[in-house]
Amino acid sequence: MEITVQKVLDALKYVDDPDLKKDLVTLNMIKDIEINEKNISFSVVLTTPACPMKDMIHNACMNAILHYVDKEAKVKINMTSNVTSKKEKDDTTLRDVKNIIAVASGKGGVGKSTIAANLAVALVRQGAKVGLVDADIYGPSQHIMFGATDDGPGTAEFNGQRKMSPVISYGVKLNSIGFMAGPNQAVALRGPMASKALSQLFYETVWGELDYLIVDLPPGTGDIQISLCSQVPLTGAVVVCTPQEVAISDARKGIALFQLPQVNVPILGLVENMAWFTPEELPENKYYIFGKDGVKHLAEELNVPLVAQIPLVQSVREASDAGRPAVMQETTPQAIAFMEMAQNVAQQVAIRNAEVVTA
Repeated sequence: MEITVQKVLDALKYVDDPDLKKDLVTLNMIKDIEINEKNISFSVVLTTPACPMKDMIHNACMNAILHYVDKEAKVKINMTSNVTSKKEKDDTTLRDVKNIIAVASGKGGVGKSTIAANLAVALVRQGAKVGLVDADIYGPSQHIMFGATDDGPGTAEFNGQRKMSPVISYGVKLNSIGFMAGPNQAVALRGPMASKALSQLFYETVWGELDYLIVDLPPGTGDIQISLCSQVPLTGAVVVCTPQEVAISDARKGIALFQLPQVNVPILGLVENMAWFTPEELPENKYYIFGKDGVKHLAEELNVPLVAQIPLVQSVREASDAGRPAVMQETTPQAIAFMEMAQNVAQQVAIRNAEVVTA
């Protein structure tokens, strides 16, 4: 019996995207079907290259063709992606940025900047185009974490105007006030000036095409956070916290800021950083020195996703100080945790964008 494009599409209607709860054909995710006798090839266009369900969807498509079309078919599936976005187009330097994700915390010292840096690099390592704004105006650190202390923004032209071009490190486009201030120079800016400096990092930098622009916010709920929410079209926020009760109390305030009616930024998920301590020489051991599952319980209480539990490992700190994010260590437990975190954040962005479509 002849294999037709319609038969292939009918078979693939049995394969659902587990996040979007619709079949791949209805979602228009099947492209470029080619048939040559029993040879069938097509592309599956996912909503992110960091899709945690990629292998499962591939196998489900394969099984659907063999079961509903021809058990002797030779199937070739190209898993590709087109990151979704609901950000309105504009004429600013952010016009080709699809999603802007704030990484925030209620208090300092919880590893927010480390999470932001590793999230950005992990997304790049999975095929996404990524930028990072170090919006921690008073305590910038991303230029150190990316090993770019001797670098600085270049110049670029945008709509006939002179702008900055970002520094590129580990595939991430990066800009930070840390590039402008000397290592011993205090950034002494009052609220309005700090907000203006933040705006310049976004709108005076030519970002080009980006799937995700990560924003490393300062801790707390002050001028910078409020300015960001009013000036920049955020897709959502990731809130970082340790399991300690004092940190969780402050995280609640940070989450509450984003949920204010005049702010209304979706919480994409919580990250429990320093979830347990694991000595290098005893990699199987876990010591819950800041408490156990505090952020996990908070996520359950607030009905928001827990996108990662990251262990406290000495090499993570060493990697940050050395200017080489720990996710680059590939096969280590912490690198795997960072990669899974990036997949989960990208997954939540895709779900959020789909909800906006159907709303």
